[in-house]
Formats: sequence, structure tokens, C-alpha cells
Amino acid sequence: MSTKEQILEKVDIAELLNGTSELVLHNDDVNTFDYVIETLIRVCNHTSLQAEQCAMLVHYKGKCTVKSGEFEKLKNQCLQLLDAGLSAEIV
Repeated sequence: MSTKEQILEKVDIAELLNGTSELVLHNDDVNTFDYVIETLIRVCNHTSLQAEQCAMLVHYKGKCTVKSGEFEKLKNQCLQLLDAGLSAEIV
């Protein structure tokens, strides 16, 4: 049995709101490649090539930054990915 440790970083709220954040998609064993690709195209306005490359990176590396920008702009996209059943977070 392994123990997972999480390290919480203190981040200034102003930095989150004004700085550059990243929308990160995580791998799962539920969704198909086609579904992930279609969702990235719809939610993140990716081209089919971008979405395919992100899906491959997520599959082989475990996660991939799919969008960068201001926190407030990424928040809606992150919620849409979550609503679609994908695993995503803003960092």
C-alpha cells in the first residue's frame, strides 16, 4: 500500500486572477480517444491535430496542458471539460 502526499502551495489570489494559468487535462480509463478529441475541439477550440496530439500526450504522459491564459477565462472551459466527464484542473 502506498501513501500519496499532496503539497499545497500558498498562492496569492491576485496572482491567480491576473497571471497566466494552465488548464491541465488528466488521463482516465473511461473516455475514448475520439470523445476526448471531440470535446477538446468543442470546448477549447482546438484544431483536430491539436486535440489529437493532446489526447496522445494525456494517454502516454498522464496529463497535458491544453490551454494557457487568465484564470477567469480558463474557469469556464475547465467546468465544461468536467461536465463532459473529463478530468481537468487549473494550475
